Amino acid sequence: MKFLAILFAALLGTVSVQAQEFPGKDPENILVMQTDQGTVYIEMLPDVAPKHIAQIKELTRAGYYDQSPFHRVIDGFMAQGGDKTGTGFGKSQLPNLEAEFSDIPFERGVVGMARANDPNSANSQFFIMLARNSGLDGQYTVWGRVLEGMDVVDQIKKAPFTERSGIVKDPDFLVRMQVLSDANGGNS
Repeated sequence: MKFLAILFAALLGTVSVQAQEFPGKDPENILVMQTDQGTVYIEMLPDVAPKHIAQIKELTRAGYYDQSPFHRVIDGFMAQGGDKTGTGFGKSQLPNLEAEFSDIPFERGVVGMARANDPNSANSQFFIMLARNSGLDGQYTVWGRVLEGMDVVDQIKKAPFTERSGIVKDPDFLVRMQVLSDANGGNS
């Protein structure tokens, strides 16, 4: 039922992305992620993961992430989205990406690419760190960091402690995602 309310609001245009200014930051490398909990601004890191950023921008501009669930959310770990099926197995029709590992640590607010066991299997799914996890360092591609809105990320519905996989029943949604330069109508 929550999904239908979000979809209806989005279709009526009552869910809007508000343009934000971040001095010294390139609006072409900032994502505006409107969730049903509020807005999150993510700085993309094209110097760190250029292929991942190119694919995320392509998917964002195609509307791929709109009305997609945060299907896996583990308290004290991360919130994962980017899978339209909500199963953890969904991906876009674009090709998988080769890993672009870096020395950036997986700290609170860092955004990384989810993948299967193969390091070169990232496609559309991503996760936002709720807390530091050194076990992910150098094992997953970092492509961004939250500039503003971690309080919103903290509010995303989490799986119950007893659900070891972290799969959320009746999840919160990523209502709409845009590149900030597009949300500003092309103005920087």
